[in-house]
Amino acid sequence: MDTVRPTLHGHALTLRPATAADIPALAAVRATPEVYERWRGGPDLAAEVAEELADPDTPTLAVEYGGRVVGAVQWYTEEEPDYRHAGIDIYLDPAVHGRGLGADAVRTLARHLLTDLGHHRLVIDPAADNAAAIACYRKVGFRPVGVMRRYERGADGSWHDGLLMDLLADELT
Repeated sequence: MDTVRPTLHGHALTLRPATAADIPALAAVRATPEVYERWRGGPDLAAEVAEELADPDTPTLAVEYGGRVVGAVQWYTEEEPDYRHAGIDIYLDPAVHGRGLGADAVRTLARHLLTDLGHHRLVIDPAADNAAAIACYRKVGFRPVGVMRRYERGADGSWHDGLLMDLLADELT
């Protein structure tokens, strides 16, 4: 697994290695109702963010916009040669939703994963009912592959569907 955490520049934002200094800002974003609904967490979100940042298998980049941290984007890889690909996860402060920043961040990271790290295929798996995320990923070139039924347990304990989307290197917009 390539755990290099580069600094990447998008159209309107910067993705840089997340550090311990970013934990309060990232925990605050995770605590917003819109993000918490999707990412959830326990009573100590700061500890959870710190644990995520320390995970060598999931490099995390802070999303900076307008001089402040507004979210995080991370990736993981499948390194088995016959199945090699990478996956992306992202969360952004709802205060900056609707500005194209999600697509900018995903596109910027996707370009790095495809061009610099040599992946030929990327995946992302939003909740099937997360229309805004699905529209964002479509803008970047991701296509629906299929619904993963009862894929994720919700905060209420019930199972919810996820949508598997993928992007091939020549489909990046």
